[in-house]
Amino acid sequence: MQRGRTTARATGLFVAILAAMTTLAVAVLAAGPALARPRDSAPANPYQRGPDPTVAMIESSTGPFATTSASVPAGHGFNGGTVYYPTDTSLGTWGALAIVPGYSALFANEEAWMGPWLSSFGFVVLGVETNSRTDSADARGTELLAALDYLTTQSPVRDRVDPNRLAVLGHSAGGAGAMLAAENRPSLKAAIGLAPGSPVGNLSLATDKVPTMVLGGQNDTVVTPSYLSGLYATMPASTQSVFAQIAGADHVYYTHPNNVEMKLLIPWLKTFLDSDTRHPPFLCPAPPDPRSISIYTPKCPYVPGGGTPPGGGNTGPLHAVGAAKCLAAPPAGAAGTQVTIGGCDGRAGQTWTRTAAAELTVTPAGTPLCLDASGQGTSPGTKVIVWSCNGQANQQWNLNADGSVTAARSGLCLDVTGASTAEGAPVELWSCNGGSNQRWSLG
Repeated sequence: MQRGRTTARATGLFVAILAAMTTLAVAVLAAGPALARPRDSAPANPYQRGPDPTVAMIESSTGPFATTSASVPAGHGFNGGTVYYPTDTSLGTWGALAIVPGYSALFANEEAWMGPWLSSFGFVVLGVETNSRTDSADARGTELLAALDYLTTQSPVRDRVDPNRLAVLGHSAGGAGAMLAAENRPSLKAAIGLAPGSPVGNLSLATDKVPTMVLGGQNDTVVTPSYLSGLYATMPASTQSVFAQIAGADHVYYTHPNNVEMKLLIPWLKTFLDSDTRHPPFLCPAPPDPRSISIYTPKCPYVPGGGTPPGGGNTGPLHAVGAAKCLAAPPAGAAGTQVTIGGCDGRAGQTWTRTAAAELTVTPAGTPLCLDASGQGTSPGTKVIVWSCNGQANQQWNLNADGSVTAARSGLCLDVTGASTAEGAPVELWSCNGGSNQRWSLG
């Protein structure tokens, strides 16, 4: 018996060794082709560079790329300035933006802090000095475009710049100049206005097709919140854009280093200059630090590289896809009444308009009302009502590519209560779950 057990043990040991050798051989054979294969090919988007972004990363004053700078001589349509650029030449060309200061200001005094900061995130940045400190907003817009033309065709760093990925940015009258530059050159990939205001007050965004960010200050007495609200309302509903008001900021807030605006600027530029799909989540449905932003009106979702956000038209019935009915306001138009779903019949209470301020408005009885998260609620089960339009965040909505409609303030989904398909079923906010009762289509 003892000998049999020994023989069995030896046989088992041989089988184990053979199995191990077989496993090793398989591993070597599997590894061989992998070692012989070349490196993975470049990603589908060669401009998506650097580590995956985090809030801590985008609020840092130093991005993942080393930079340097050089002076730019006067001439070529503007009064010179400074160019900041990444030193890495192994990744190809970079997107670029030109920055111009406000009325009577110098870039070197007020916006120079932005140059190395933005450049370290992978952009070529040209800080523009104006031909005259009293140049108009129109002149500043012209100077921005002249600076981009110089940067891409004549500058010493032109071989580092992608001429098809360009943006403009400005403060105050320079911000108005950036808006005008965007209207005059719709091929631009992005525009940013920091408290954009024209000294003669004739600015409009009615023909702007460039993805545009407008930033204002809650305590700005020069370019006031009411002025910016009216200006932003002229933006076409089809233009990808966002309006954000920085809590407590005054008119010169942007002339000092701060990461509040940078946490918005960097994702915007990454999304639209670099088509970087990792950055829209920092813009939608809310900014990275909502506590620092007093008003935020996005038009989500943002499509990297520009284009029109998916979805139907800007006015029409809002179809509850799962119930085959339409979102309905009360026929009498009583503010404070919860909205429901009902058979689609084309009545006024079922005709909704998506505004440039990201509202959903309806006029059931002659007076426009806004879709509203009752009591500014942010918890599941909050009633969705109609209320007088007031510009607050609980009246702003994102129409998303997956068919969901999310409240900009809470991120919760517009939801037919209990997945009901019945006439008159109430609508509320609920955690997004992909259910058919959370799918909508406008138009």
